[in-house]
Amino acid sequence: MPLARDRCICLRKVEYSETSQILTLFAREHGIIRAIAKGAHRRTKAGASKFDGGIDLLDSGEAVFTHASEKNLGTLCEWSLRDGHREVHKHLRAMYLGQYAAELISTLIEENDPHVDLFDRFESILTELPTSRTEEAFLAFELDLFREAGYLPQLTDCVNCDQPAADRAWFSPSRGGLICRNCEGVAPDRIPIDPRLVRIAQTIMNLPRANGSPQRLPHLTRHQTDPLNKLLAEHIEHTLSRRLRLTGYVLANGR
Repeated sequence: MPLARDRCICLRKVEYSETSQILTLFAREHGIIRAIAKGAHRRTKAGASKFDGGIDLLDSGEAVFTHASEKNLGTLCEWSLRDGHREVHKHLRAMYLGQYAAELISTLIEENDPHVDLFDRFESILTELPTSRTEEAFLAFELDLFREAGYLPQLTDCVNCDQPAADRAWFSPSRGGLICRNCEGVAPDRIPIDPRLVRIAQTIMNLPRANGSPQRLPHLTRHQTDPLNKLLAEHIEHTLSRRLRLTGYVLANGR
C-alpha cells in the first residue's frame, strides 16, 4: 500500500487497546482520513515514542500514513508534532469551539476529499480562538465551512417567495433558509431570528479576503453569535438527520 506524507490536524481520537489510537485526521492534501496509530502510547525504556506518546485532539503535525481511498482505515506510520495548540486547551470556550469546528468538519466533509483552503482556515482559527477574537473568528469559519461543503442555508431572501426578509424574519430548518413575515404560515418549524443578526452573517460572508480569511471582522459577543450558531446547528441536524454532539457545550443555554 502506498505511503503518503501530509500535514494533518486531529479531529477525533478513540483509544484502542492500552497502547493504540484510532484517529480521524484532516489532511491538507488528502482530506479527511481515518488511521490507526499502533503503539501510540508505547515508549521504549529510554522514554522515546514514535508518536510523541499519543496524539491529542486539535494537534497539528506532519504525518506519514498508508493511503488508499478504497480502504476505510489506514495506518499511521510516523507523526511529528508541529503545534499542540496549548493555548486553546487553556481556555474552555476556545476548546469547546475548536472541538465543535472539528466535529463540523468531520460531519460535513467527505473522506478523501481535499479542501486545502479550508484546512488553512482551520489551522488559522485555532490560533485565534484563545484571543479576544474568539466569537467572530469561529462564526466566520463556520460560515466558510458551510459554504465550502455546500450546506450554507439561504440567509438573504425568503426561500419561499424570494423577497427580502427585512424587518421581521424566521428561519426554517426544513426549508433551509429565511422565511419572511408574509410566508410564515408555510413553515410550521420556523424559528424567530433577529434580522440584525442575519445582517451580521451577511456582512461577514461579503467581507473582502486576504489569504482566504475575511478582513475587518466586527467584534461579536456570545449574545450575538449563540443564536446564529444555534440556527446553523438546527439547519445541519435537520438536513443530515443526525444530532451534533457538542452543541450543548457551545451554546449558552444548551439545547
